[in-house]
Amino acid sequence: MLIFAILIGLLYALPNLYGEDPAVQITGARGTAANEQTLDQVRSLLDKEKIEAKSIALENGAILARFSNPDIQLRAREALLPALGDKFVVALNLAPATPKWLEAIGGEPMKLGLDLRGGVHFLMEVDMETALGKLQEQNVDSLRTLLRDEGIPYSSIRKTDNYGVEIRFRNADDRSKASDYLARRNQDLIFRNGDNNSLKAIFTDERLRDARTYAVQQNITILRNRVNQLGVAEPLVQRQGADRIVVELPGIQDTARAKEILGATATLEFRLVNTNVDPSALETGRIPGDSEVKYTRDGRPTILYKRVVLTGDHITDSTSQADEYGQPQVSISLDSAGGSIMSNFTKDNVGKPDGYSFCRV
Repeated sequence: MLIFAILIGLLYALPNLYGEDPAVQITGARGTAANEQTLDQVRSLLDKEKIEAKSIALENGAILARFSNPDIQLRAREALLPALGDKFVVALNLAPATPKWLEAIGGEPMKLGLDLRGGVHFLMEVDMETALGKLQEQNVDSLRTLLRDEGIPYSSIRKTDNYGVEIRFRNADDRSKASDYLARRNQDLIFRNGDNNSLKAIFTDERLRDARTYAVQQNITILRNRVNQLGVAEPLVQRQGADRIVVELPGIQDTARAKEILGATATLEFRLVNTNVDPSALETGRIPGDSEVKYTRDGRPTILYKRVVLTGDHITDSTSQADEYGQPQVSISLDSAGGSIMSNFTKDNVGKPDGYSFCRV
């Protein structure tokens, strides 16, 4: 029995003897995924540059090309980067060289952390000021709408310190009506009477704590999705303290690329689709000067006007859910300025398709 246990132990220790292959991993950016066509393109590019790969495989929407030494790995990356463009992330990687028969029985090398394998450690801080500022802006819009719907007149409404809101009324009766009405519909707010017929509203500690937790968790999800593009084995992405996130990438080779991907800023723009352009103009490149070509997730070209109707700076909240037909949809909340802009835009362009542009820079 003891000999059998030792043999099993030795068998599952074998993957550690095979080491790792220098590799290049290609993953889709902006929601796209690598496919058979991308695989053929990678093979063609490597053949053209006379770069020999040990193997090239497509698995789970990502392509992994293995090479015999780091010099060839770097040459391959330099050849693939300009050709694949910004639609794909081309990252250096170290892929376990475990034989297929060992993988089939669950054998894999021991995962080594930063202390044994090296790598990079990032400490990132969430911009809580901006996150809570958007929540405050959303609260201002919500209170203004409630008062208008109920027909309670007010003189002014403005933001105050500590993410609070102050509403001024013409008399004490209007303030009293507003206080009773708003308190029943806003369990996350504390209302207090102020000077000059004013009413002050501040978030409860629990609501602010939930908002901070949501902001951190949202950023953790984004960072984990970006880390997956680097193909790092056993990455660590976790919260540290109230507003910080630790990212550890053991064995990462291209630290500059990792920093670029993790620190990328996303931009969101709403624009009008130019339906006056003949589709054949895409083939000839004759696009009007006020328009440009953008590509959908599945690679279809769309001509959008360059003029930006609305940017993501006006978004105060967003949620993902399914619509009445079971299709995925994203619902967004806008601040007062953004709501007015979008209302006027849709009113002036009834029946015309609009599009949005999302990118990381």
